[in-house]
Amino acid sequence: MGKNRLEAFSDGVIAILITILVLDLKVPRGAAPADLLPVLPVFLCYVLSFVYLAIYWNNHHHMLHLVERVSGGILWANLHLLFWLSLVPFVTGWMGENHFAPTPTALYGFVLLMAALAYYTLQRTIIARHGAASRLAAAVGRDLKGKLSPAAYLVAIPAAFFQPWIADALYVAVALAWLVPDRRIERVLAE
Repeated sequence: MGKNRLEAFSDGVIAILITILVLDLKVPRGAAPADLLPVLPVFLCYVLSFVYLAIYWNNHHHMLHLVERVSGGILWANLHLLFWLSLVPFVTGWMGENHFAPTPTALYGFVLLMAALAYYTLQRTIIARHGAASRLAAAVGRDLKGKLSPAAYLVAIPAAFFQPWIADALYVAVALAWLVPDRRIERVLAE
């Protein structure tokens, strides 16, 4: 099977998720700069989640350039990733509305952890379909960032119950580490 429908569907879902994110932003009642303060936590959560969804879209896009054909397993692994990403607007809103309270902050990290694991599963499923000598397998290599990100989430989730700011800092750090699209795949595509 070709990859066009998988790519188009994934692009559409992620675009809808970004749209849903912005719908949670409420306009302040007043016109003074101080009127923005109550919505600042929701806005900061929106920015972080927008960046995460953009990172997933970018890396998913790059990865699919190395896919020659898809299978049922790849389709299901992709839906698994999209399921976890579809929860991002919910946990974003909950964390922002509750000003980074421990439980919403921990659940935000759990969703990020599950999305990272789902992305890894999709990547491994594609590699299994295309073989250990595939271009994607060569591009991924040891995947240090891919292994450190879930580890950071595993630290952040319990940290949220003691010092939520530590969890938030870890979420930001992981996002910053992934902000630049995966150069490994770009190198393989250039060859």
